[in-house]
Amino acid sequence: MFTSNQLENLLFVDIETASSHAQFEDLSERMQKLWERKANKFRFSDPDTSPEDLYAQKAAIFAEFGKVVCISAGVLRFEGDQPHFHVQSYFGPDERKTLVEFGAMLQGYQEKRPGYRLCAHNGKEFDFPYLGRRYMIHGLPIPDILQVQGKKPWETSFVDTMELWKFGDYKSYTSLDLIAAVMDIPSPKDDIDGSMVSHTFWVEGAHERIKNYCEKDVLTTAQVVLKMSRLPLVNMQEA
Repeated sequence: MFTSNQLENLLFVDIETASSHAQFEDLSERMQKLWERKANKFRFSDPDTSPEDLYAQKAAIFAEFGKVVCISAGVLRFEGDQPHFHVQSYFGPDERKTLVEFGAMLQGYQEKRPGYRLCAHNGKEFDFPYLGRRYMIHGLPIPDILQVQGKKPWETSFVDTMELWKFGDYKSYTSLDLIAAVMDIPSPKDDIDGSMVSHTFWVEGAHERIKNYCEKDVLTTAQVVLKMSRLPLVNMQEA
């Protein structure tokens, strides 16, 4: 699948997102009406759930109603055949600051490793477009590698582990946790999962906990790609 040299040219990324506000009532009247319109699409399967409850459950997955609370980026480096993983996170309550710092890192990384690619699980459907939209909402310059305007799908610099796993099959979503399980890779979901991030952010204020969870996802993504490439895994005692 990939050689060690090719893997060293990937930047593994994961984002964690929360609802843009602590609760539905904190939204402007205009945004409340727009959320109620979107929430109606979910209520067919659960008609008794209120728009307020649906906001708490689902707002984080939409860039229009959520925000980025953590971005973790990691790289693989090889010493002989043994891979080592290095990760850096950008996180906290100030989303704009998080995006600016991540964008500056990407710019510097481009200068050090021109032609590098971003790798994430379900990144093409979630992480990469979510980031692009949030940069746009804040009026920030979109990092070059996230720019897709005028590009064909195969011209982007994205690698998606879910797409690799599908082998051309478009029927269903496969979670990172499931792929890790069938490959006998430790689960990243040993503390919280994505559905708990909004509560962890707004109620607990546990930003460090979210960062730790995000970094585990990034490492697991790298481990999956190593396993797909029939290369040794990162030593978990060193990670």
